[in-house]
Amino acid sequence: MSEQTLSKTTLTETKNASVEIHGLSRAFDGRTVIDALDLTIEQGEFVALLGQSGCGKSTLLRILAGLDDEISGQVTVPSRRSAAFQSPRLMPWLKVWRNVVLGLPGKPDRALATRYLAEVGIDQRAGVWPKTLSGGEAQRVSLARALVREPELLLLDEPFGALDALTRVKAQRLVGELWQRHGCSILLVTHDVEESLLLADRVLVMDAGGIAHEVTVDLPRPRDIGSPEFVAMRTQLLAWLGVHDAATNAAPNVDGNAAA
Repeated sequence: MSEQTLSKTTLTETKNASVEIHGLSRAFDGRTVIDALDLTIEQGEFVALLGQSGCGKSTLLRILAGLDDEISGQVTVPSRRSAAFQSPRLMPWLKVWRNVVLGLPGKPDRALATRYLAEVGIDQRAGVWPKTLSGGEAQRVSLARALVREPELLLLDEPFGALDALTRVKAQRLVGELWQRHGCSILLVTHDVEESLLLADRVLVMDAGGIAHEVTVDLPRPRDIGSPEFVAMRTQLLAWLGVHDAATNAAPNVDGNAAA
């Protein structure tokens, strides 16, 4: 696997991990957002990243995507990586299929675009303008654009945040299916605890510029949100995030049980 470093350190190669981060720090106007962070994401692993607004989640994703290089520390990532964001960011003056292959070398290939649009169930809309798409359709196009690059690392920054509840559930299922089909590593930044547990192998909670907590989600797929194990993990994560757990109608304690 070819890799590149985003920091000004010696190129690091590894056979056992998709992402290696050592001592990563990032500050804005003297305010440290990421502080000496260490993290490994294995090849093919699905990792979800939770945390309160401003904790550095999206900053970390932007660094991994190569959109922010004002850092210290060492970050090694696959050279083949792509990202999808909460806003699909489609070019309105290009037809849907041209948005999918935008930026790829060579002549725009409609057949290639249509193949990936078919993967996300929207190939019948290949020839329309982006303005005619619904929010869910536009997000599917964004996913197709990310997948057409055949990434070894797929970075997702709140990709379902603007969708209605039903469309969001469908999009979550689609991402899970695509991950299993392609076998790439995924880092999902989200505020949705339930979403993270439904999709990820491992859920991280970011706080004070680092990874404060993590949960390994070793539940069988598809996951049952009503199972005792799922509820316990959700309660634990909400406790770490300092959020009231409406499912138990009580404030959770750090052991994942409702406080008396």
